[in-house]
Formats: sequence, C-alpha cells, structure tokens
Amino acid sequence: MLRSLTIRDMLLIDRLELDLRPGLNVLTGETGAGKSILLDCLGFVLGWRGRADLVRQGADLGEVIAEFDLPAGHGAEAVLREAGIEAEDTLILRRTVTPEGRRQAWANDRRVGAELLRNLSDHLVELHGQHDDRGLLDPKGHRALLDDFAGSAPLLAEVRSAFSALSRARRDRETAESHLQQLKAEEDFLRHAVGELDKLAPEPGEDAVLDVRRRALQQAEKVREDMARAVQALSPQGAEGVLRDAQRWLEGAAERGAAVFEGRLDAPLAALTRAMAELSEAQAGIDHALDVLDADPSELERVEERLFAIRAMARKHSVTPDDLGLLTQDLRRRLDALDGADRDMAALEKAESTARAAHLALCAKLTALRTEAAARLDQAMAAELAPLKMERAVFRTEVRPDTPGQEGADAVAFTVATNPGAPSGPLNRIASGGELSRFLLALKVCLTEGTSGLTMIFDEIDRGVGGATADAVGRRLRRLAEEAQVLVVTHSPQVAALGAHHWRVEKRVIDEKTLSTITGLDAAERVDEVARMISGDQITDAAREAARALIEA
Repeated sequence: MLRSLTIRDMLLIDRLELDLRPGLNVLTGETGAGKSILLDCLGFVLGWRGRADLVRQGADLGEVIAEFDLPAGHGAEAVLREAGIEAEDTLILRRTVTPEGRRQAWANDRRVGAELLRNLSDHLVELHGQHDDRGLLDPKGHRALLDDFAGSAPLLAEVRSAFSALSRARRDRETAESHLQQLKAEEDFLRHAVGELDKLAPEPGEDAVLDVRRRALQQAEKVREDMARAVQALSPQGAEGVLRDAQRWLEGAAERGAAVFEGRLDAPLAALTRAMAELSEAQAGIDHALDVLDADPSELERVEERLFAIRAMARKHSVTPDDLGLLTQDLRRRLDALDGADRDMAALEKAESTARAAHLALCAKLTALRTEAAARLDQAMAAELAPLKMERAVFRTEVRPDTPGQEGADAVAFTVATNPGAPSGPLNRIASGGELSRFLLALKVCLTEGTSGLTMIFDEIDRGVGGATADAVGRRLRRLAEEAQVLVVTHSPQVAALGAHHWRVEKRVIDEKTLSTITGLDAAERVDEVARMISGDQITDAAREAARALIEA
C-alpha cells in the first residue's frame, strides 16, 4: 500500500506531502488543475518512462519520495533480495532529477537504477485508464492475467521446467548431430591416421632416446673406420709384412756374415722378435675391440629409420613428437564416437521424445485448467457487467491452440461483443470510451479478488459515463477498495461521493508563479466539492443537498 507521496520542485508543485490511506482514495479538481502531474510524479519515482521536463522552473533539483507498506510475503521482497537489499516492512523509494536531466534513485537508502524501480513497481502499483492500460488492453498480457485468475502458478512452473528439460534435450541432440556430421566428413582421415599411428606406436620421450642412440652409433662408426685403418696398417700388407721382411733379411745377413758381425745382429733380431710379438698383441686387442663395435652393425640404420618415421609423422600432424601419443588418443576417441554414434543418437532422440511427451502432457493439463478458469472468468464478468448497465454485452476469454513453449500451448485473448449477435473483437477496438471503462473496471474487479498489498490507480476511468452508470462504477471501485488500496482521479460526482478519503487538486498563482496544490477535505469541504462537481462554480443549496444525498447513499 502507498502510505505517502512527497513531491518537491516538480512541474507545477513546489512542496507537497500526500498521506494516503487504505480503501478508496478520491482526487478531484477542475480540468488542468494538476491531477495528471501527481500521476507523472508517482510514475517518475517508480521508474516509468514519461516526460523529460520534470523540474519546476527556477529550481535546482526535483525530488519525489514514495513510502510503501510491505506486508509479509509481498512480491516486492523477492525483487529487493535479488538486488541485495534487505526487505523490511516499509519501502522508501526516492528519486531526484536535475534540470539537465541527470537522475538518481534510492531504495531504502541504497542506490538503485530505473530498471529495479520498474521491477518493484510491478508489485506495488497498477495504473489503469482508457488508453494507457498495458495489462488489460494488451493481448500479450492476457494469458498471464488468466493464469493469475486460475491460480496456475504451480502447474505453470512445472510446464516451464519441462520445457527447459525439452530444450536441453533438443540442444544435446542437435549438438550431437552437428558433431556427427563433422566426424563423418573426416571419417576417412580418422581411420587412415589412427591406422598409421597405431602401426607406428610412438611412445612419449622416444624421440629424445633415439636421437641420443643415433649420435652414439654415428660416433661408433667413425671409431670403427679409424680402427680399420689401424688394422690395415698393422696387417701383413702393412707393418707386419715390413717387419717380417726386415727380420728375414737380417737373419740372412747374420747367417752369411757371421764371421764379420761376430753376433752384433743378435740384439736387433731379438728386438724384431719382440716387436713382432707386440705387434701380434696389438692386432689381437684391436680385433677384440672390433668385435665389440660389430655386435649389431645394422642398429644405426634401424634407429635412424625409426627416428625419421616419428619426426615425419609429427610434421604431418603439426605436433611435437612427444604429442603423437595424445594425438592418437584424441583421434581414436573421435573414431570411437563415430563408431558409437548410431547408439548415442538413438539414446538422445529417445530422451528428447520423452521430454517432449512430458512437456505436452503438462501443457494439456494447463490448457484444461485455463479453459475451466476462462469459463469462470466469463461468468464472473457477466455478473459484474450487469450492475454497470452492460447486461447485454458479452465478454469471452478465448483459449486457442498455440505453439507449445515455456508458457504452455495456448494463446489467450479477451474479446467483447457489446450487443447480442454483434461480432466480437478486442477490447480496445469494439468498445466505446464509456464501455471500455466499464469493461476494464469489471475485469479488474474479477482479476484482483483476493489480492492484497497492491495500490491501483484509475485515471478518469469513469469518463464517458454518468448518472446511474457512474454510480455503478463508483460502487465497483469501492468494492475493489475493500481488498486493495484504490486511488481514483475522477470528474464524476457519483464516484467522488463514494470515496473513503477525498483530496482536491487546485491550481493557484502565488507570487506570480502558477502552482498546483492538493488539500485533504473534511466532511463539510467534501460536500462543497461534490456540489461543485454537480453544479459548477456556483454552488447552490440544491447542489449541496444533492451532494449530501450522494455521499450518504
């Protein structure tokens, strides 16, 4: 409930404090007195989009403060908690604006944005009029209104949950299909690559091990070449042959010249004998060393072949040799996914089908609930329209099949026919101004039954009606105010007379400045105001008597 509204330096208002009360609050005044300004200021503090030139001329800052009572469980509490603001039993909204258009807003002393204000306003205030009603005249909102009337929130939550599950199942299946198409496009590559890699079977770190072994074997080859040269140098064709020739020649010389040399060649021959023995030992050692080097003469070829194969495969797939194992695992995983795709796709299609069936089953239950509620709403509307002098009008809530989605499988529209046999159509196209006002009021009475904690504002909803019809409108407003706070801006004395609380809006010139003021009326002032509404500027005794009769009726 809106407890108070404080306005400073906004439009034609310099200072205004309005204390509102439960029940039917009535605002009256001459045309142009500033009643719409009051609604503009309330809309401003609630974050509604409106006019830009809000600051009173000559003022540095405009400000509006709205204080609301929040009963336990009020819908605004969830909005506040989501914004990180502690919900209390009182909510104070404050918003300021400079002449340059800079705006700031607070909710219980916490800085907030206009979007949060608008989200809060959805739970705090409803504004209704002939041409500005977004909820009742806009067919896009009719389904939600019928659901509120039907009490379908629990079932609707199940439908939304089922649709979310269906959407997930559909996305999973579509993602799998897309992935499968990609795999099929590279199937030949996958099978060939996995076959090559499996045949090669590279191991992590193998490239480094092979490279070290190759270098060692290459060095051994050079050693072998040097040792082979040494063997050749010591062979009978080399040093051994030369030594044997020298030994043979010396022995012949010693034998033939024994008388001459007298044993002087014995020492050289002995040395040659020792040299031959040492040479034989050297040859034996070299042969033993060559046996070690020649353990596997083809190993270098095998090592190089393996090393070059691994590096070629790495270059082919643009990875490092050590990553070939991971590549093999990835390619095999993709190939396994391809081979198991039919089984996986069947499971995903079954899951989607099951989710769709569950969603459609809940949609059918929701359709049944809406259809039953639509019939009740039509009956309730018929009962409400009769006292409003529209007993011949026909109101219908149409529930038509629609594409299944998170809100069910129905489209809902409120239609009317103002006379029996006349074609039905949307509210704002079929009904005249006065008829539209009564349709909206009747519909609001039906839809808000049992609602509490809401402030409803009716801006000249009685326009175009008078006499007994206006009295009927006023009585319906009063009935509506039994369960919710109602603020009505009216020019009808019949409606004004039924208010529980009455304020008069006036325009005055003070110090050559035009200002709008609002005054709470006592019993006598209220009689005079209703009399003015009956007779005009000249209030007669007859008008006062008529006013008293309306108020006391």
